[in-house]
Amino acid sequence: MSQTPQKPEFVYLNGQFVPAGEATVSVFDSGLLHGAGLFETMRSYNGKVFRGPMHLERLYHSAEAFGLAVPGAVDDLLAGMHELLKRNDAPNARLRLTMTMGNTRAIVQDEAVPGPNVIISAVPLEPYPRKFYDEGTSVLICPWRQGRHDPTAGHKTLGYMVRLLALRRAQQLGLIESLWFTTDNLLAEGCISNVFVVKGGIVKTPPIDTPVLPGVTRAAVIEVAGAGGIPVEERPLTINDLLEADEVFLTSTTMEVMPVARIEKHTIADDRPGPISRRLLQLFRELVARECPG
Repeated sequence: MSQTPQKPEFVYLNGQFVPAGEATVSVFDSGLLHGAGLFETMRSYNGKVFRGPMHLERLYHSAEAFGLAVPGAVDDLLAGMHELLKRNDAPNARLRLTMTMGNTRAIVQDEAVPGPNVIISAVPLEPYPRKFYDEGTSVLICPWRQGRHDPTAGHKTLGYMVRLLALRRAQQLGLIESLWFTTDNLLAEGCISNVFVVKGGIVKTPPIDTPVLPGVTRAAVIEVAGAGGIPVEERPLTINDLLEADEVFLTSTTMEVMPVARIEKHTIADDRPGPISRRLLQLFRELVARECPG
């Protein structure tokens, strides 16, 4: 029996759509050699990138902070992502935009060689298991700390090895995420997520200057909470705020709103998702349905 040929997967590489197997960058690229660059992880629903402009605005803000020039305008990059979704036949996808600083020789020696690279991939998204939302998940407390004087804090840079090591450590223990604290013992964020606690009906999350990543989903959840009459406070939080919370949940592009039932061996409240976490997940998904209709 003959098999139906697989449709080729494309990537967006510096303004061109290239078969994934043929897309290349220089072995001297700074992203490869030094982890020098930025990235954004986005999610599409029904062929539309959820809050794509906000993701790109964050990328441009980080690029400006580091003195980098992003090749291409926001509208051009958005158009490229939507075309990529069509070419890959992936309306519900995980998109990754990677921008490197370009050829190391150009940076160090000021040689006339190709500059920054922009690479976008789009692959069908495999959602987290439903039981994580129905029963809640478990997280680890990261043994390492992040400092407010790190110039890369609050930016999505390619230098992600420490975060990946912390995440792998959690996953090896059967946990979904590892939560970071700062050097002055304040709750910060997860390796790939923002963190919220609920106490007495009030949703609380660390302020941006903790420092934490200004998550796009984080901002959307704060938005729908306000519209839904759920009070939100951005304020410094300690380990006691975390352990004594009525509810804890994580937010990210791929997680959406993920309830946390256990912090290592410590259970949160009655060891299951609370009413506010469930309500915010519902409100967030309603927002997505309005902005990315099927």
